[in-house]
Amino acid sequence: MTDRVELIETALDSMSDGLGLLSREGEVMLWNQAAQGITGYPAIELLGRPIPEGLEQLLENDRNVGQPPGSLPERQRSVARARHKLGHFVPVIVSMRILFNGLGERIGASVRFHPVDSQDALPQSEESDFSCTDSARADLLERLQIDYDDFEHGEAPLGILRISVDQAKELRETHGAAACQAMLEKVYHALAHGLRPGEEIGYWANDGFLIIAHERSSEMLAGHAQTLVGLARTADFRWWGDRISLTVSIGAAQVSGDPAESLTQMLQRAREAMESSIREGGNRAATAANNGAAHHAQEDLPCSPS
Repeated sequence: MTDRVELIETALDSMSDGLGLLSREGEVMLWNQAAQGITGYPAIELLGRPIPEGLEQLLENDRNVGQPPGSLPERQRSVARARHKLGHFVPVIVSMRILFNGLGERIGASVRFHPVDSQDALPQSEESDFSCTDSARADLLERLQIDYDDFEHGEAPLGILRISVDQAKELRETHGAAACQAMLEKVYHALAHGLRPGEEIGYWANDGFLIIAHERSSEMLAGHAQTLVGLARTADFRWWGDRISLTVSIGAAQVSGDPAESLTQMLQRAREAMESSIREGGNRAATAANNGAAHHAQEDLPCSPS
């Protein structure tokens, strides 16, 4: 019996999706490794306790308590914004299933979730930036607009980090979308560990992310970006037993203070800086000057070994 239980636990921990099992009373009975990585909450802190307040959105689609199993859909899917233990929000796709015993009595629920991967293309214009249909990216853009307005009213400083995973395109072409998604999740979690208080990270395109930062100067933003370049290389990604080294290209843009510059232009500066990093071979960060020119924070950054 012990071997069987260990085998089941190992199988659940090997899943790339987060999985939680809840009792009828709503207490966490299982919390796999992926769930720990996505939310930052280790299983030891949750087992036998109600799900934390910041993760309650994972359960928002649990509206069918007491209904017979035959009247329920097999899965209920929704988009939720789970609050990571470090404080930032993680947009996730949630699938929930109510669990019944053989007598039709509810005995608990399972919740399965994974970070949203926006399939939108890179922003090309003001119209495409502000008409995005992906809810998670739209929420991030709304937050960015609020922070941009706050800066214009003399409040917190603002910077943008556009991040592209250098291996995304090749991995998608050679190993498929599932491998690319799993890889992006690894990089996402590695970067999330390097966020400052008040920062927010989100999927922005099908190969990377955007971080809303609040460094006081472009020099501090460049240093922060360089730290994140190093963090991305710590992501331990394996696919079918092969370890694949991961690197990122980052473009940093600090708000210029020029009243003539729109938020879209600031996003474009960050993107151009990121593309400059990509052209230089990746695994580095570049900072956009206020005139749009990109300055490399580190020109010859060595790649991590395989």
